Amino acid sequence: MRFLRRSLTGLFLLSVTLGLLAFAGVQVRDAVQDRMAQEPRSFEARERIFAVNVVPADFDTITPVMTAFGQIESRRTLEIRAAVGGRVVEIAPDFVEGGTVTEGQMLVTLDPTDAESVLERVQSDIVDAEAERREAERALDLAQDELQAAQEQADLRERAFQRQRDLQDRGVGTAATVEVAELAAAQARQAVLSRRQAVAQAEARIDQAATRLSRARIAEAEARRRLDDTVITADFSGTLSDVSVVQGRLVSSNEQLARLIDADALEVAFRLSTQQFARLLDESGTLSDADVTVVLDVFGTNLTATGRLSRTGAAVGDGQTGRLVFATLDAAPGFKPGDFVTVRIEEPPLQQVARLPASALNAAEEVLVLAEDERLEVVPVTLLRRQGDDVLVRAEGLQGRDVVAQRTPLLGAGIKVRPLRESGEAAPQEPDMLELTEERRARLTAFVEANTRMPAEARQRILNQLSQTSVPAQVVTRLESRMGG
Repeated sequence: MRFLRRSLTGLFLLSVTLGLLAFAGVQVRDAVQDRMAQEPRSFEARERIFAVNVVPADFDTITPVMTAFGQIESRRTLEIRAAVGGRVVEIAPDFVEGGTVTEGQMLVTLDPTDAESVLERVQSDIVDAEAERREAERALDLAQDELQAAQEQADLRERAFQRQRDLQDRGVGTAATVEVAELAAAQARQAVLSRRQAVAQAEARIDQAATRLSRARIAEAEARRRLDDTVITADFSGTLSDVSVVQGRLVSSNEQLARLIDADALEVAFRLSTQQFARLLDESGTLSDADVTVVLDVFGTNLTATGRLSRTGAAVGDGQTGRLVFATLDAAPGFKPGDFVTVRIEEPPLQQVARLPASALNAAEEVLVLAEDERLEVVPVTLLRRQGDDVLVRAEGLQGRDVVAQRTPLLGAGIKVRPLRESGEAAPQEPDMLELTEERRARLTAFVEANTRMPAEARQRILNQLSQTSVPAQVVTRLESRMGG
């Protein structure tokens, strides 16, 4: 009996288990069928709206400013070199690095002993040459007197010879007497020739004395110049640089002692591209005298000077491009040759152009503008200049329209945006309102009232909005997305 009872109990428990499993399977099947029979939940698609910074495009006459970098130079620079060698015996107190000297001021004095000795020796040679000239002049006077006397004697001898010939013709004289007279006349003429040769030699001696005196005077001038070269002076007022001499040092000829720079005659040299250089040419093709501004940034304290374009380089140079341009500076206190500066040149004014941020322009020279329905529209423009972080553009139909200041890959034609003005606040926009049906309003109200996790103040505020005739669409969309339909 016990075995039968246990067997029946087991069969009952097995049948109950199988029945429960069958019931559970039926419940799962019905749930799956109900789930599959339900319509899928549809969420209302919302368009993404981007906030963008916009700037108005105002056309006006703008003067572009070209920016370049250059170096300050001096138009007057002198290398102070020793014309003669010698030992430095005296140095001016201002002959130091950065010292300021005036025109004609003594800078360095070399030992003048050797130059003075040469000058004295040349001066003694001049005295000898002058004495030689005076002696030659006296010798010429004596030679001329002797020539005159010889000529008078020759005349007497000639007359005596003529008288003896006349006597012979009359039969009074003899042939021997005539020959003696003729011989005496010939000797007298020979004596005249000798005296003439002496006069010529005296004249040549005078010329030689004059040449010697002239050479002595040239030597004196050279010796005096060498003596003057022992004293080195400043040719103009300026500032000394690269000073490399001390007292007692032995310097050689043509050795550089320092450099003299005129700090009041400064100019700036800078290089421009060929395209930039072409903008600075006038109608005749010459460089215009445009105004320039030079700025030296000294750790936040800027030194500024003004000037005008003066000339261009004669050649491009090996390994260089563009054009080298020079500008003469006006008063430029604080600037020194060698300073690396920023140069700003004013170009001719451009009419009917707009200044926009450079980030508003893409590589295809297009900008995004705001249409009437706050959607973006692509407008092609003509790029005229780049001015730092800005660009100067020109386009038709762009006057007064709002242009997107910063372009991103997410922005394009037809995208709806929320414009931000220069003040940073969003443009006034009326919220979208919806008129709900009673069934939809009741369902939303019940969802809000059943949400216990919502703060009481927020729940009351939303209930007040739902009780109105028109409810903000943003509130309705948010609630329906949370309640699942």
